[in-house]
Amino acid sequence: MRPVANVPSIDDGRALPDARTGLDGMVAVAGVMTVERLVEAYRKGIFPWTSDPVTWWSPDPRAVLDLETIHVPRRLGVEIRRHPYRVTFDADFDAVIEACAAAPREEDSSWITAEFLDAYKALHRAGYAHSIELWRGDVLVAGIYGVAMGGLFAGESMFHRETNASKIALVLLQRQLREWGFVLFDTQVVTPVTEMLGARWISRAEYLERLGRALDVRILPIPRNPRCHPTE
Repeated sequence: MRPVANVPSIDDGRALPDARTGLDGMVAVAGVMTVERLVEAYRKGIFPWTSDPVTWWSPDPRAVLDLETIHVPRRLGVEIRRHPYRVTFDADFDAVIEACAAAPREEDSSWITAEFLDAYKALHRAGYAHSIELWRGDVLVAGIYGVAMGGLFAGESMFHRETNASKIALVLLQRQLREWGFVLFDTQVVTPVTEMLGARWISRAEYLERLGRALDVRILPIPRNPRCHPTE
């Protein structure tokens, strides 16, 4: 493991430190992304960002999407009402995360390494990681995956193979999460797409306070292929 100055190592299996102790957002380094460790991390407001070594982060500020007031630009709203896609949830999590890993990026590599793929597929099998899929016929054209605990949904990554398909998926996901009773949609950072849909920065202190309330919310298990309401 490559040492990281002034950041505690959890290579010996110790618990993750308090999220507020992070140095420029990095809370700890090392360890293994087991299901148990990932559950601990998300419950503490922490997530992994690299795999060699594993680094654990709780940035300040933190980005969220509002689930009470969903902002949809007019033109996109028209596309959503008329979209031709079949929408599913958890129908093919593995295909979604693999497509996210393979999506073109400005840099030549993805942070979704083989270690991340294995870890989040295991988290999905354990019932914590979920995906939304958009299909044209039997072809997967867009998807988003993330982690759900209590009333928290932590969005991790998305991809598209048709113009605006991932934006449509994101709005449909927002609406469905609100319908299911989720209260916190964590996007980690603000991107051009999430900013267009109303993502904003909040302080880490506010995020952790909202996370504590969200974890107390009881949500029924996310069903596969639920009825969606794209025109709402």
